[in-house]
Amino acid sequence: MPLSATEAAILGDISLDTPWELVETFSRMPRWLPEEVNIGADAIVERLKKLGIPVDVHEPSIYLSVPISASVTLGGKVLRAKPPSMSVSAPGGVEGELVYLDADEEKFRSYTRDPKEIFKDGGVDGPTRVGGKIAILNGFANPGTCSLLEEWGAIAAIAINPGVDIHWGTCTTVWGSPDLDDLPRKPKIAVVAVSNPDGQSLIAAAKAGQRARVSTELIEGWYPQKVPVVTIPGSIEPDRFVLVHGHYDSWDVGVGDNATGDATLLELARVLHANRGKLRRSVRIAWWPGHSTGRYAGSTWFADHFAADLDEACVAQINCDSPGCRWATSYHQTTAMTETRDHVAAVISEIAGQMPVFKRPNQAGDYSFNNIGISSYFMLSSTMPDALRAEKNYYAVSGCGGNIAWHTENDTLEIADRDVLMTDMRIYLLSVLRHANADVLPVNWRAAVAEFLATIDTYAKAAGAAFDLGPSRAAAAALAARLDALHAKITSGTMDQRRVNDALMRLARILVPVNFTLEARFRHDPAYALPPLPMLAEATTLSGAEPVQAGFAKTQLLRGQNRFTAAMREAVRVVDGAL
Repeated sequence: MPLSATEAAILGDISLDTPWELVETFSRMPRWLPEEVNIGADAIVERLKKLGIPVDVHEPSIYLSVPISASVTLGGKVLRAKPPSMSVSAPGGVEGELVYLDADEEKFRSYTRDPKEIFKDGGVDGPTRVGGKIAILNGFANPGTCSLLEEWGAIAAIAINPGVDIHWGTCTTVWGSPDLDDLPRKPKIAVVAVSNPDGQSLIAAAKAGQRARVSTELIEGWYPQKVPVVTIPGSIEPDRFVLVHGHYDSWDVGVGDNATGDATLLELARVLHANRGKLRRSVRIAWWPGHSTGRYAGSTWFADHFAADLDEACVAQINCDSPGCRWATSYHQTTAMTETRDHVAAVISEIAGQMPVFKRPNQAGDYSFNNIGISSYFMLSSTMPDALRAEKNYYAVSGCGGNIAWHTENDTLEIADRDVLMTDMRIYLLSVLRHANADVLPVNWRAAVAEFLATIDTYAKAAGAAFDLGPSRAAAAALAARLDALHAKITSGTMDQRRVNDALMRLARILVPVNFTLEARFRHDPAYALPPLPMLAEATTLSGAEPVQAGFAKTQLLRGQNRFTAAMREAVRVVDGAL
């Protein structure tokens, strides 16, 4: 889809001057401790005010866990370590026998909690092997695996990172600041990460039946943190808005994760404010604290406190994390919900001359709006081509454009690239412009429901005769037929645009939670991966299950199918109301 004259003119306003100055400033400014994070917010707000852009600065108290130090003592030798956020603080140390579990590093990184996915032996006899011991496994200290080890009775956990550097991270499954229902899932064991060379010595010690001591020190509690939000009003539908956002806290100075994203948001604010008369709908731009040390606590606070506004008026949310990093010239891992992929593909094709390869959004990256039901795209946009990553012998990470400086002290100024940043800023700006200015919102619900049908077919095949998913398939097929009729009406131009857009937004409120959540609306699911249509995914466990367990699974699956078919009927009513 070629650029319109208006789009070309607005894209022509982008400059590197303002964003690159912020990247350079943040490259000298750690944004980790609570007071440092607020200083980072002040730097963003100062620049917005100098540009004449109105900004609201909220200051909520959010729950943070900030790593200070850690170590592993083995046979009198002290090994360097880092505790992930939300690890239990144990400065006096936890001592125990070591046990090694052979894990698949790629699956370990994916935040799954399924032992069959994580461990090469499927986690056989996990509780028996791990109970009362310090568990060692290769990969990153992620929430799903750490919570599983705790459930199995481990007294501490050591993650062996893939390289010579140690990566910061988080090990809690709690999304955002905990509420009373979340507290039982708050981590109760000490967790650390170590380098690969040190990890090999620990593996050898575990095989020899040796003991070790894990020590951690963190500060934890409720801290006031600043949330800057810019609202650029639209001229036709100012009551509706696109939300584009990213985190400004970091590990150390965090240039690629996420100073470049903060700079992109600042430049979007500058350009869109200057061109605000050309916006149909409003655009809100927000910078979050608490991403790294609060497990998305800043964006979760915003989702909680502005839930009604988001529910009524947000047409899409766009996450901006780790754009503009060196060597990140490929878009083969572009995050987008299925209904937004046509829109995103057209933008990336126009700006970068590439057809992106899409991935389902992880339960990560400040996607704190799934339970409200908001169509979403981007998280990590550009990344390093696979061939280049292989040439450099880099392992997979979750940011910095594929640079293994991610979540380390090495994420400094050289990780940012001016040319890549310019390309990514243009992609973000055009994405926002087209979503804000489209007559009919650029979402393809027919594609999403086609995906639902394919998922149901996969689950039905796995279940076989053990469970009938026919009602789910029939309900989704009925919605698909009504969406075909709606698409025909949109294509013909014989529709009330406001009424159609109302329907497209209401469909998001129904269909996004169905595809990405198990918790009720306005709550937050745990921070580990869920499969598509998660309320139906129990169908994959029935084959070979022993009778008692199969009965429990079928009961859960029946309730999930009831939820799903009810959602499909509600969606049909929404579409019929627009026809």
